[in-house]
Amino acid sequence: MRLKKGIVSSSKMDKTIVVTTQVYKNHPKYKKRFKVTKKFYAHDEENKFNEWDVVTIKETRPLSKLKRWEVVV
Repeated sequence: MRLKKGIVSSSKMDKTIVVTTQVYKNHPKYKKRFKVTKKFYAHDEENKFNEWDVVTIKETRPLSKLKRWEVVV
């Protein structure tokens, strides 16, 4: 089970939030660190998370076309 930590960037959908995560990677040739940002759609059953909340999400079975994560309380 994979876990990710991120910030809620959108909570306008019903029972769905968009979580933005940031990871630092090293360039293979130049060895400079750079930031990679990625968005994940996560299931929020009770609609209790709002924008700018810090949440932890876990991987789950596909719930819709884009949703493969759910919020861990």
